[in-house]
Amino acid sequence: MRLILLGPPGAGKGTQAQRLVQKHGIVQLSTGDMLRAAVRAGTLVGLRAKAIMDRGELVPDEVVVTIVADRIGEPDAKNGFILDGFPRTVPQAVALDKMLTEKGLKLDGVIELKVDAGILQNRVENRLRESAARGEPLRSDDDPEVLKRRLDAYREQTAPLVDYYRWQGSLRSVDGMQAIDDVESAIHKALTEKPPAAKQAAKPATKPAPKESSPAKVKPGSKAASKTKAPARKPGKTVKSKAPAKKPAKAAKSKAGRAKAKAPVRKVPAKAAKGRAKGRSPSRGKAAKRKSKR
Repeated sequence: MRLILLGPPGAGKGTQAQRLVQKHGIVQLSTGDMLRAAVRAGTLVGLRAKAIMDRGELVPDEVVVTIVADRIGEPDAKNGFILDGFPRTVPQAVALDKMLTEKGLKLDGVIELKVDAGILQNRVENRLRESAARGEPLRSDDDPEVLKRRLDAYREQTAPLVDYYRWQGSLRSVDGMQAIDDVESAIHKALTEKPPAAKQAAKPATKPAPKESSPAKVKPGSKAASKTKAPARKPGKTVKSKAPAKKPAKAAKSKAGRAKAKAPVRKVPAKAAKGRAKGRSPSRGKAAKRKSKR
């Protein structure tokens, strides 16, 4: 069984990882432990990681993926493993998927422990007061301010992994605010059931389509065959296609009428019209009248 546990700091991932290790006989792989082990072993990738960490820089994804690949290839990881603290970002998840595919492996599930950040903050503050009252040394993660910064970093970097694995159909969400035993039972139930996104929709029952009847074969020389034959055309005769009937040229007439209507009509004075009718111009008529008066 190959698993990934997701959840913010203080969600109880370490407690549930130990229970899964005991129940399924698998190993818990922490990126911090794997890096330190590679450095101690003096491997090439371990020496490279050491040089990067000594400079105070973050170890790049390809180096971490190489260390994880080497670790899951060891004999104690053949039954399976739980990745703790890796992947932290979507690019790391993509690199992990590629590496597992190359090895012929795949994840059996990604468990998300859903918790309330406000309640986590109150838990840390209560634990801080109880530890101080008993005179016990405080853990590094018992500082409320440190927890707040870690929660902010989780929301910014690691929370997008939830959507990534939900899209793949491998995410199982569990209420991490329950009692420890109840969370363990919920994880077991989630691993034995398929997530909703991975279930295949049932195919609707459909009736078989009726078979189309093939046309009956016609024997040559029969009456049916003679009926089905197309009539032979006589040689020398061609079928003329009728030309489309011409529509009356109404449009031309209407255009001519519009042209006449547009031309302006010149008005002629009545006297000029009478003069034209008698064959003389109005100016000549006036001159004759003047002569007669004289």
